[in-house]
Order: sequence, then C-alpha cells, then structure tokens
Amino acid sequence: MATPKLFEPFTLGPITLSNRIVMAPLTRSRATSEGNLLDRHVEYYRQRASAGLIITEATNISPEGRGYAWTPGIFTDEQVAGWKKVTDAVHEEGGKIVIQLWHVGRISHPDLQPGGALPVAPSAILPKGKAFTEAGFKDNVTPRALEKSELPRVVADYVHAAECAKRAGFDGVEIHSANGYLLDQFLSDHTNTRTDEYGGSVENRMRFPLEVVDAVVGVWGADRTGIRISPVSAANDIVDSNPKETFTAYTKELSKRGLMYLHAIEGATRGDRDPNAFQVWALKDVFSGVYMGNNNYTRDLAIERVDKGLVDLVCIGRPFIANPDLVARLELNAPLAEGDESTYYGGDEKGFTDYPALTPEERLRYAAA
Repeated sequence: MATPKLFEPFTLGPITLSNRIVMAPLTRSRATSEGNLLDRHVEYYRQRASAGLIITEATNISPEGRGYAWTPGIFTDEQVAGWKKVTDAVHEEGGKIVIQLWHVGRISHPDLQPGGALPVAPSAILPKGKAFTEAGFKDNVTPRALEKSELPRVVADYVHAAECAKRAGFDGVEIHSANGYLLDQFLSDHTNTRTDEYGGSVENRMRFPLEVVDAVVGVWGADRTGIRISPVSAANDIVDSNPKETFTAYTKELSKRGLMYLHAIEGATRGDRDPNAFQVWALKDVFSGVYMGNNNYTRDLAIERVDKGLVDLVCIGRPFIANPDLVARLELNAPLAEGDESTYYGGDEKGFTDYPALTPEERLRYAAA
C-alpha cells in the first residue's frame, strides 16, 4: 500500500520537511516572569522534533505585546540565548522550527504591562472575558487606542523581534494575525472603529497588518515568513461583519508578497470546522503559495485532505501535548495518549516533558498490526 502523502517529505520554500505534519503553536505558560526560557523548553521541543515543522508557542515581540502570565519573549539577548538552545536541539534531531511572533493588543491587563499601563489596541473597545495574570484571572480592561504616530514603533518592535529570531537560529517566522490579537483586531470592523487611514474600509483595516508583514519580510525574506489567520473564529471576542470579503482581500494581498505559507484556522477554534460564514479553505484558491489547514484534524481527515490536494500541510495542536511522537503514532495508526488539561497552562515539567513516546517494542507491534 502506498504511503499517504501526509507522511512524505515536502519542500517548503528553502526548507525541506520530513513530512507534512506541523506542530501548531501551543501556549503553555512555563517561561519566567521576564519571558525567559528554561531547560525544560529545550527538552519539550526536542521531544517533538519529528514533526515536519514546529511552530513555537506564541512569543511576545515586546513587553507591551504580552497578554498572558509566563509566556516567552523574543526581544532580549537572554531570550535569544534561550531560544538558541531550543533551535539547536530541534536541528540536532533533524527537525525544522519557526517562531510565532505575537502582539496580543487589547487581550492583556495592566498587571502584565510595563508600569501597569493599559493594553493598546486599534480602538478603545473592551473585550469580553478575563486576563490570565500571575495573580490569577482578572477582568479585562478597556484598552488604549494606539495613536497613528505610535504605529511605526510597533512595526519596529516586530522588526526587532524578527532580527532576534534570526540570531536565535530559527528556520523562519510565523506572524500571528489570528485569534483576536493585535493584527486581527485591526482587520475586524468590530474591534477597529478608527477614522484615520487605518480604519473604515477593508483596504484601510489591512494597512497596518500589511505594514507589519512587509517589515518582517524585510528581515527574513518572503520565503521564510509565514502567517496565521482565523477568519471565522470568535476567539478573544473577535468578529467581522463580512469575513469572506475581509479575508479574501487580505489573502490576495498576502499572496502578492509570496509568503512561505498561509496558516488558516478552518472554522471556529476547537469548534465547528464548517460554520455558516464561509469555508475558510476556499482561500487556498486565492493564495498562490503553500496552504496549511488547522482545526480538529484527525488522522483520516488529514490523510484525505492532503491526498485530495485540499491542503498542502496539516497543522495539529493539542494531540502533540501528550504525544511527543505524534507523527509516528499517526503513521502506525497507534492509539493517542490523552493530555491532562489541568497541566496545559503553567506549572513545571509535569504535563510538559513527562509524556512517554512509544517504545521500540510498541512500534514494532503496531507496525505489524
């Protein structure tokens, strides 16, 4: 029987992947209060290096970009050194890894901001929900609207983080433009009510995200810059009155730039893959490059959609937590371990680096089944 394409090598721009399975960015909140990595991060990513590509947990581009307790950064020399240990470990195992560049915008809290400042956003609109601080969950606050004069500073923060990522030895970067964070907030007509040239029409709402994309491409090149979008996910109180129009226009602009890949969350995060809004995977026909699908992919669905050419890469998240050898388990059709959700966010090695891989004997048994 022929090997499904899902498990075959794939050429992603200048990067050769050993298979088409991508480890999704997974926030685990196990860095220090300053956003520095620990030795356990090195082991965590090393264990999962058999993924065709690893996308790191979302990583703050600046102190202002932080929105959750104990999340890592990529803006200081110490953070660069910590991530360099990670990339070295992944590369020693034959893996490839890109870092996800993150600014949360309004999804933060003064407890997480330098000097107790308000979070920033395109517009001063209170998000529903609570912020995860080191003192526990606290009610979200109304953010401060960014002045037009501040936008170049935020772009410069992305550039600095991208430069730091290059020093840390990554194979590329992914720009986080999804899940209701800063760039997504600019795109949405629910969170962006600006009256200057960065608000109003779709073209204006795209302006700042595209400025960020162009700036990061200036550091890494388009062939090592990917981007993540979530057109119909309601994460972090985000919504758009016409996601099909907004994200078709946005994807066309991203396509013009020749990016490494488009990483799309198909449907609602952890929910319906096919909501009434529109089928997100239709954007594959608009994007000229590699299309990566994400959201509730099972083994069978991944194999089917890759074989049919509906997706080029499949991005899988939570199963990688409890299954460091997920690729082997999927290839062998072996059972998947269940993760302990109480250890997903925060803590130490428990629920982070202590999940076992299949033993050689188990691999042989499943291969013969």
